[in-house]
Amino acid sequence: MQGVENSMATIVVDESEHLEKAIKRFKRMVEKEGIIREFKKREYFVKPSAALHQKKTTLERKQLNKRRKAERKDY
Repeated sequence: MQGVENSMATIVVDESEHLEKAIKRFKRMVEKEGIIREFKKREYFVKPSAALHQKKTTLERKQLNKRRKAERKDY
């Protein structure tokens, strides 16, 4: 698999640093790098046709909601 980065989020903990503080730093780093989001995205395989269908239905639903909202404003 070319082009895939295999970097691991690591932090250096000093002996005088509290464990809770180090865990908070680690969580912030993981959130910033988007590791959890990437994991959830790759948790299972979605066929490209299914992904396209899902995008299309999401867009249609958003447009329908916008139209409904605009119609309610007119009253």
